[in-house]
Amino acid sequence: MNNQTISYFLLLEFSKSRHIQLLHFFLFFLLYLATVATNLLIICAVAYDHQLHSPMYFFLMNLALQDLGIVSVILPKSMINSLMDTTHISYFGCFAQVLIFASFEASDFSLLTVMAYDRYVAICHPLHYEMVMNWKACTAITIVVWFAGLLYGILHASSTFSILFCSNIVNQFFCEIPQLLKLSCSFNLLEVGILVASIIAGLGCFTYIFVSYAMIFKAVLKIPSEKGRQKALSTCLPHLIVVSMLLLTGSFGYLRSPSNTPSYLDFGLTVLYSLLPPLFNPIIYSMRNRNIKYVLSKLWRF
Repeated sequence: MNNQTISYFLLLEFSKSRHIQLLHFFLFFLLYLATVATNLLIICAVAYDHQLHSPMYFFLMNLALQDLGIVSVILPKSMINSLMDTTHISYFGCFAQVLIFASFEASDFSLLTVMAYDRYVAICHPLHYEMVMNWKACTAITIVVWFAGLLYGILHASSTFSILFCSNIVNQFFCEIPQLLKLSCSFNLLEVGILVASIIAGLGCFTYIFVSYAMIFKAVLKIPSEKGRQKALSTCLPHLIVVSMLLLTGSFGYLRSPSNTPSYLDFGLTVLYSLLPPLFNPIIYSMRNRNIKYVLSKLWRF
């Protein structure tokens, strides 16, 4: 079997039992509903209230949009398959999943890096914050983040689907790149190069975030007021938690060699890096924010 004869792929079948399939649909539906609702609340809050029209909240709104894209490109197809008792996904549909998912994931991590810089400037150089993080600069940075993510997704999808596939059975609930590469009949030097570049870029971003927060914590410790220290840390620690969770689970999921048979470990790792961050990002990073909670309460009363 090769690319010329493959017209569809078979995704992971959770169970032969119809009841288990419906249970999978119900659980994924609840997860999808919760993720969409929390991220839409952040988008609506930032768009509604002029007090939140600042760089930090502008980046948060873009992060929510990216998280919506991540779950929307993989969960609906998996839910439909469980509901319709099938595992099929077309060749083009699989390609689209890889392209869009990789684009949103790359944009997500890039934006988290930018947000670390935003916090560094705000805390370590507060007098220069408005000059450095003005709207023109923030808009340009955001455009670069989205464009870089799209370019990454195109390169990843093109190189992944340039290989010859010896099988069309994907042991995952969506077209995950490591699972697709496992189906390859030949060695793909281009994809290996992109993966190596991705690892280097990811480590570079993580190093930058780590150094930024080391300098932030150093500056925070010099704040004389305990209330001021707590306020500064409350905006930084959630960001660090989100970045660590995304990087650790994603790296382990991609660098670990996938098994030849469906594995609960592979499934769990994929859920950890693909589905939980989009759900927890607005909860950990946004809804703990006093200003956002105040705006959400106004929207609720309205």
